[in-house]
Amino acid sequence: MSDHPTTALERERDLLLSILELGRHDAVAPFLDEALGLIVEVSGARIGYIELRAGRSMDGEPEWSRAHGADGETLAAIRLSLSTGIIADALAQEKTIETASASSDERFEMLASVRRLSIQAVLCVPIGRDPAFGVLYLQGARTGGPFPQEVRRLAELFSHHLGPAAGRLLQEEASRLADPTEPFREKLGGARELVGRSAAIAAVLKTASLVAPLDLPLLITGPTGSGKTQLAKLIATQGPRGSGPFVAVNCANLPETLVESELFGALQGSHSTATRRIVGKVAAAEGGTLFLDEISELTSAAQAKLLYLVQTGEYMPLGATANLRANVRIIAATHADLTAALQSGRFREDLYYRLRVMPIDIPGLDQRREDIAPLAQFFCERAVTRHGLPQMTLTANAVRALEFASWPGQVRELENAVEAAVIRAHGDGAHNVTAHHVFPDQDPDDKKLSFYDSTRRFQKQMLSEALARHAWNVGATAEALGIARSHAYAMVRDMDLRRPDDD
Repeated sequence: MSDHPTTALERERDLLLSILELGRHDAVAPFLDEALGLIVEVSGARIGYIELRAGRSMDGEPEWSRAHGADGETLAAIRLSLSTGIIADALAQEKTIETASASSDERFEMLASVRRLSIQAVLCVPIGRDPAFGVLYLQGARTGGPFPQEVRRLAELFSHHLGPAAGRLLQEEASRLADPTEPFREKLGGARELVGRSAAIAAVLKTASLVAPLDLPLLITGPTGSGKTQLAKLIATQGPRGSGPFVAVNCANLPETLVESELFGALQGSHSTATRRIVGKVAAAEGGTLFLDEISELTSAAQAKLLYLVQTGEYMPLGATANLRANVRIIAATHADLTAALQSGRFREDLYYRLRVMPIDIPGLDQRREDIAPLAQFFCERAVTRHGLPQMTLTANAVRALEFASWPGQVRELENAVEAAVIRAHGDGAHNVTAHHVFPDQDPDDKKLSFYDSTRRFQKQMLSEALARHAWNVGATAEALGIARSHAYAMVRDMDLRRPDDD
């Protein structure tokens, strides 16, 4: 680099303009990609590394990092030096650490990674102050020898001006990652068993918090096993009849000839099997909530009587001569497509619209895969407690296996799988639940790809191709694939996908 004053000023000006241009980014990952590319080009470094921490603590695994020109061993050595070594010194002192040759510098020459990799010129600059929440690490000047003083000045200028923009993005990212369900859980008395932090679950809880205190009938839809009964109980307990009984009826299990007496009751002798007075479910739910699951299975006659109950608050048991008043809330649920049932005449349109004042649809796990990890951890803890087992957790590989698997049985199937995995892990004397415990039929020595591995390979190829089509704009890629941006970033990290120029 030239020491001519004009040239230095021009470089400084161009760097500042480029840093200002970085401010257009609204996500951390593309911001870091461009920032690292910029400083590597300006500095002439062979290897570059940049890392940021939203929690402003440089302990543990990196939240946001990018590397240039570093192979696996070099990258591991760089990250190790966060706690012991060159980077640790820069962070502890919150000042630039520079060495012309780490291999012959008495401060670092005894470090195993420095000796093994023969590390020469290094320039390390903290990002942020009081405390530092990031670091810029440059290694090996392309020109040979130490980094010129101008490079040090530009690197410090870069880190100084990058800090505010990086801090803003980290705060915005933290806001995005903050649990969007929390405000609605507070209105619902906690609702901790309805696990998840996705926008989809937040929308469910938002509607639930609106309808819970109201005296409205309710229709909940969603796949079998998605948690409709659990949501109905939550709404019932927070409603005006929260202290009353919660009576659940699966309409699909009611014998067709006994549906009306089971629901509305029957006087003795009102039909051939009524050898005594039958107290119906409506009466049993007096002062509380009657939950009718799989309501699409109700007979036409029962639908008509239910409509009358919803409209007037009255019903007539079989064999009775006068209506009875009912102080109950009706919550109905179904996994079926009721619009198709309406078109075929199997379900009454007037009843449908009476129930569907404020409908709630619980999406399946395929539409909220980011909820699988917290659900799995919750089910793991519950299984340990239920069976009185020693404390254990799911490994990262086990969680990834669960996230990439298909769950046609929804939350219920996931819970059963995790519970079985916990029991298998305990049987093996393991302290953690591994992917093998979750999917025991998968033979690690089998050279044929398992379903999980095949799915992962397909997803990696699909994501890689989509990233290439969208010039590695992860946000645009996520939108094109119909997945959450946070899930796309997680997949890029987990699958170790790299931009072509990072190789």
